Amino acid sequence: MDKRVDGSRIAVVGLGYVGLPLAVALARHFPTVGIDIDQGRVAELRAGHDRTNEIDGPTLGASSLDYATDIAAGADADVIIVTVPTPVDQANDPDLRPVMSATRALAGILKPGRGTIVVYESTVYPGVTEDICGPEIERLSGLKRGTDFFLGYSPERINPGDREHTVDRITKVVAGENPQVLDRLCEVYGAVTTGGTFRAASIKVAEAAKVIENAQRDINIAFINEITQIFGKVGISVWDVLAAAGTKWNFLRFVPGLVGGHCIGVDPYYLSHLAQQLGHYPRVILAGRGINDGMGAWIADQIHERIGSGARVLVLGLTFKENVPDLRNSRVIDVVRRLEWLRHEVVIHDPLADAAEARHEYGVELAGDALSGSYDVVIGAVSHSDYAAMPADRLAALLKHNGLLADLKGMWRDVATPESVRRWTL
Repeated sequence: MDKRVDGSRIAVVGLGYVGLPLAVALARHFPTVGIDIDQGRVAELRAGHDRTNEIDGPTLGASSLDYATDIAAGADADVIIVTVPTPVDQANDPDLRPVMSATRALAGILKPGRGTIVVYESTVYPGVTEDICGPEIERLSGLKRGTDFFLGYSPERINPGDREHTVDRITKVVAGENPQVLDRLCEVYGAVTTGGTFRAASIKVAEAAKVIENAQRDINIAFINEITQIFGKVGISVWDVLAAAGTKWNFLRFVPGLVGGHCIGVDPYYLSHLAQQLGHYPRVILAGRGINDGMGAWIADQIHERIGSGARVLVLGLTFKENVPDLRNSRVIDVVRRLEWLRHEVVIHDPLADAAEARHEYGVELAGDALSGSYDVVIGAVSHSDYAAMPADRLAALLKHNGLLADLKGMWRDVATPESVRRWTL
């Protein structure tokens, strides 16, 4: 493989949806090692299989990326990039345990005077990199920031399942604690992407930019979800309203639905946490979160009103978005739990989700043979391609006479079903 002449050695800590594509891209230009504590994950990658479906088998097999489960493999790296998750806890407060665990681990391998650059890509609120992670590295390693090691930040922009906005095409926002570090990181990231780099004014600015990107989307989707509820009271579909409004040149094309995943449903809580620490109550941010977090229960209640009690319900899709196997923070589970609370029998089908992960994350079983049953209600919760392509007769066959087809994604709006099928959509 063609390595850059500067000879920088890179270590990427965390090989999930963000870390693996980045590590593979970096390995095309630099000696790179990908480190993950999940031994099963590393074994799969070595065998050429990516369970996230972000990197195909041939690309993975052709990569020169090295793998390790021990952080010590990054001891000789010139740049260490941290790409671990930053979720929220049960109280919707930032859960920094994964990023701090990675920070403490890498603190043990840094060497005096080497000048290793530690870059965080994990989504955090402004100040975490410099005010929390940096001091923790100094405390544990006994080394001095600015001399023995340096800090940088480059927010991840991976969109699971998106084959257009990949890490090697997007603009990469980059920040360093001084101009020299920034120059070095721009060289590294600039080698990876054709989209170029943007030099953020500071690390805190880069952290802030990332956290508002998803908070902005969350607020816009919350508005659409709220008008969905309003228009539902007067018997009109929001899809019809959006089709009409979308003819205006500057109308923002957001759509309603369940807002989950590891970014949009999480990042606003990082921003609101910072705001409240500073004595500011973030009314717009939390209002948006409240609407979106309540959408699943509202959908379940709408279905319940139309079918009465004791129905057998098939939910098509459990992942947080279409055509990806990612179950993290999927809000489909809110619909499921509300329906179960309303005493309906719920069967869940998803051809992409891992059954063991669904059991571990949500305590639910995926029914592989669910498409051969007969139900009072079929809910199109996730618009996987296989579901969206279902013809009218296939959908009707899943429903009992006078059964309800609940199309949450608007994916069957143009499918003409028999009169024996009742329809409901947002």
